[in-house]
Amino acid sequence: MASEVNVAQLRALVAVADTGGFGAAADELGISQSAVSHAVAALERSLGSPVLHRGTPCRTTPLGEQILPHARTAVASAAAVRTIATRHTGGLTGTVRLAAPTTVCQALMPGLLRDWKAAHPQVTVRLFEGEDAELTTWLEAGTVDAAVLVDADPLPPGAVPLGADSMHALLRRDHPLAGQDTIHVGELEDDDFLLSEGGCEHHIREAYRRAGTRFSPRHRIRDLNTLIGMVHAGVGVSVMPALALTMLPPECVLVPIRPAVHRTLTLTGPAGRPWSPAVSGLLAGVRAAAGAPVPA
Repeated sequence: MASEVNVAQLRALVAVADTGGFGAAADELGISQSAVSHAVAALERSLGSPVLHRGTPCRTTPLGEQILPHARTAVASAAAVRTIATRHTGGLTGTVRLAAPTTVCQALMPGLLRDWKAAHPQVTVRLFEGEDAELTTWLEAGTVDAAVLVDADPLPPGAVPLGADSMHALLRRDHPLAGQDTIHVGELEDDDFLLSEGGCEHHIREAYRRAGTRFSPRHRIRDLNTLIGMVHAGVGVSVMPALALTMLPPECVLVPIRPAVHRTLTLTGPAGRPWSPAVSGLLAGVRAAAGAPVPA
């Protein structure tokens, strides 16, 4: 008779699905690769069908894809139970997978990670960079436990607003417009425009729409560091969030644009399921530091 499905087997499935391989999953879980392999094989015997296509990278089978969301929920629930049980002996514990846009990871996350480590040394935060549109999907699918969302509407209960991030023109320091206090987007028409596809396109197009100015990017670039490098090399100009300042070489500057547009940033757990105690504890600390009211 086939054995019962257990949390260890589901945890192995989630780890392989997330990392793309048995070796990486073993590193993630802190166990041997053979232990991961045996756990997945035992799960497949219990279910009577494969859940993974072995390859590079490993991919879930149709059955594996169907059970993966439930496996994530079971693993998260088991972690929450362990966390609740240990809160009486020294505070929060566990691992929180947190996703955020690249500029947020560069500018805001180092300070938050430092504060969290000091306040909750038993909590491990694993950071994932993603594009704006991906983050909500990751959060609700259970791929991550918390995320910094852009322009979240409506705000999930308990979410913590992190503030607004305005759009700025990115120029070389020797550009004729670099010394201005602000730049109207129409003034950028004489330059080749480099458009980041990382999530801010909507805000950039909104600025041009409000200005009544034609928008025709010359290059579309996915990686933000590549875009900054091209501006640095004199290939063109761009518009990006103010938080990108920490990523710039000395030869580049950010100048506020007109019409002014901004994005709002919100730190939150998932809207569709209970938050783990570790997520709730970390966000409570951010909320208290910001002087925001604690939700009822």
